[in-house]
Amino acid sequence: MDISVNGERRRFEGDPDMPLLWYLRDELGLVGTKFGCGIASCGACTVHINGEATRSCAVPMSGAAGASVTTIEGLAEGGKLHPVQQAWIDEDVAQCGYCQAGQIMAVTDFLEANPDPTDADIDAAIGNLCRCGTYARVRKAVHRAAALMRS
Repeated sequence: MDISVNGERRRFEGDPDMPLLWYLRDELGLVGTKFGCGIASCGACTVHINGEATRSCAVPMSGAAGASVTTIEGLAEGGKLHPVQQAWIDEDVAQCGYCQAGQIMAVTDFLEANPDPTDADIDAAIGNLCRCGTYARVRKAVHRAAALMRS
């Protein structure tokens, strides 16, 4: 089956039940996407599939056939960070950093549909877990990224 990953066409001929997460990490070496819980609860494995934030640990390769997948490694364009990535740096969001790629991918999709969110909107929509508890900084970074994306 064919799949596009970060704009590059790939051919997958392995087990169709293999989770997309393991294909990305183990076969393509894209290790920015993290394994957290394996049951789509934590969000560390979030990628975009056809532009929508999706938890890759719960998507079998058969479910990704023909799809366009973007990982954290493919988010920046032309050597320029995506506004969400830049906001994460500017607001010093990461503590341990393990969940941050998934957080960034979820927020990027969220801001496409919600360009001027409230704190309540952010809290309701972004369900990615952060063990370090940097949620206040996440909210600040979301607001900063939203402003950058509007300008």
